[in-house]
Amino acid sequence: MSEIAGPVSALAPIPVPSLISPVPLISPVPPIRLSAASAISETPFVSETPLISAAAPLISETPFNVIYLTIGTVAWIAAALKIRAWLRDPSPGLLVVALTVAAPATAFVVAAPVLYRLIDRAAHRGNLATLLVYLGITGFSAGAVALARIWTPSGERSEARIGDRATAEIWRQVRHRLWTFAALVTAMVVLFLTGGAHSPETPTTFDTTFATVPRIAAFLVIYQAVFGFALVDIGRVCLGHASRLPAGRLRQGIRLIAIGGFVACGYVVCKLIAIAAAGSGVGGAEWLSTALAPVFAALGAVLITAGFAGPAVAAWTRRRRDYQALRPLWDLVYGADRRLALEEPPSPWNERLAFRDLEWRTARRGLEIRDGQLTLRPWVDPAVVPAAALAADRAGLDASDRAALTVAVALRSAVEELRAGAPPRAREDQAPLPGLDTEPAEEREHLVRIARRLYAPLTDETLAGGGAAGSTSPTGSTGGADAGPVV
Repeated sequence: MSEIAGPVSALAPIPVPSLISPVPLISPVPPIRLSAASAISETPFVSETPLISAAAPLISETPFNVIYLTIGTVAWIAAALKIRAWLRDPSPGLLVVALTVAAPATAFVVAAPVLYRLIDRAAHRGNLATLLVYLGITGFSAGAVALARIWTPSGERSEARIGDRATAEIWRQVRHRLWTFAALVTAMVVLFLTGGAHSPETPTTFDTTFATVPRIAAFLVIYQAVFGFALVDIGRVCLGHASRLPAGRLRQGIRLIAIGGFVACGYVVCKLIAIAAAGSGVGGAEWLSTALAPVFAALGAVLITAGFAGPAVAAWTRRRRDYQALRPLWDLVYGADRRLALEEPPSPWNERLAFRDLEWRTARRGLEIRDGQLTLRPWVDPAVVPAAALAADRAGLDASDRAALTVAVALRSAVEELRAGAPPRAREDQAPLPGLDTEPAEEREHLVRIARRLYAPLTDETLAGGGAAGSTSPTGSTGGADAGPVV
């Protein structure tokens, strides 16, 4: 192995940063202790010529620090949010997702040169961070295999939603696979620590440099085989599950995970070919490990990350949009009765900065709106209900928008009558309103439709044509100090 036993006359190619299996970068080191007989013998000697000049780094480490630390930090934020969600609503599937994200996030952080060297110095052992990086990716592999069982296609078990309660048999299979991974990780650690991979420090070409060392070669083969199996397993299951889901963000996300897993298999193939070539003494295949493999890894990582994050981001965006969309309707009922809310209305600035607890905030806002509907019902003008039906017929609205228009018109008419001092109607004289018996799963969408219809032109026209006291503007209905009498 000439690149170990003799001086280096040319610079090794620098690999493209990998988003799935990051390769840490270390600045060149001074003359180091080598092993004779192709670095396998136990008798060491000191090379008289430095492997790489220590005068200056090959390239700036700043981009690698920025890229790896940014990716690792963002991934850890996502993992922390998943862990926080799991603490609020414990779910084994959600915990596995959180750990599956946290493992490679840790690998990216460790791969940053600034932290890589700190670990190396603290442990007084070269390339130890490489072991930690590979173990982080192996942790992702274990999580992916567990998810492949938890996310069994709905046709193979009674539950229709991923992450639902898995059967005892599924959890038995998950435990069996995790014990297998634990045994493989133990073997990897033993092979690495006894394989003499601490010298020389060659993080950019670690795989091909140590492929001739039997124990390190075994370590690399186990790592790549486990990673490849996990990618194929999660890809196979996700494709099957996506085909059984209705069209939507979740189906798109799961399909992206499957495609990303299959694409990332190109990384494993390139690495295994390069390792086999280097181990058998065949040169010229290093580019597969340092150039082509990271391309497959990066593309696969982008697809897998988008698949994991896409549905969650879409759900968070939808919750925030619904929370803000309900504000006009909440203002209307709060202006009629301030006892409906637990606290004062948030300022516009606080409303825009609402990024956390959106599910709880939106659910509470919906409950307070429902209470407001029941409070205002005795003041609803019965004449506006058929007027709203006629307006909906003329506009060609579907059943959902028709119900939303009717409730919007009714609530605004009730606020007008309440402010005008009209007495409440007896229960038998109250106009029935659509949507009060809406299923909980559809209630939020119904309220959002009402909120969007509340001050629409068609609502104003209906109120004017139905003989209501007039159309109320959003300014007049918001919960300020003089927003109206308290019921």
